[in-house]
Amino acid sequence: MEVGFLGLGIMGKAMAVNLLRNGFKVTVWNRTLSRCEELVEQGASIGSTPAEIVKKCNYTIAILADPPAALSVVFGKDGVLEQMCTGKGYIDMSTVDTITSTKINESLYDEIMPSFDVMGKKSFFLGEVGNGAKMKLVVNMIMGSMMNAFSEGLVLADKSGLSQTTLLDVLELGAIANPMFKLKGPAMIQEKFPAAFPLKHQQKDMRLALALGDEVEVSMPVAAAANEAFKKAKSLGLSDQDFSAVYQVVKEPSA
Repeated sequence: MEVGFLGLGIMGKAMAVNLLRNGFKVTVWNRTLSRCEELVEQGASIGSTPAEIVKKCNYTIAILADPPAALSVVFGKDGVLEQMCTGKGYIDMSTVDTITSTKINESLYDEIMPSFDVMGKKSFFLGEVGNGAKMKLVVNMIMGSMMNAFSEGLVLADKSGLSQTTLLDVLELGAIANPMFKLKGPAMIQEKFPAAFPLKHQQKDMRLALALGDEVEVSMPVAAAANEAFKKAKSLGLSDQDFSAVYQVVKEPSA
């Protein structure tokens, strides 16, 4: 089975590489075509437009930055819909609002499962179209809120005369130990924020999660406060750094 892949950001690139490593034929497209070159070296083909990808492949997977990008790739010139027909499947893995997801998702879950199984640790069937987008928003909202609390804890420890490294060791032994603290903490202490998940995307997800909360009448004051911190970080020019760079906002609140 040949799989098309649209969007080679940090996450999309990693997923496409996993497909290649597991024997799938993959044709890739990205708005900045130079990002496709590394995958070509690993065996991928390049498509010049999303429509060309869909025409060539039975299934096309997209993981794009935001709702406008997701809609443009589907409905724009040389977009996905120009070549969608019987026998073609389109799977949108972008973190977008449920309206966008419902509008563009044409996935055929059972038939695409083999490629899902190698792209990540586990696949979940969440029911009707749009539920996958909701789940991603909930998870990323929790992650962004946790990162803000973690940043506050690191700064509080430092300002109180405690060792931040010792704090990480203590957290690792307690009930709130988690991979994010262990992975991000040491670099945050050194004020290094290499982008694994850009801050601008985290803020976008916080915004969309809060909109979902409004839609279903759930009050989320913690997430709202975290969103404001990410917005402040963006205003300080930290958009393209890792989302853990929100630490800088907590450390230097008057910046």
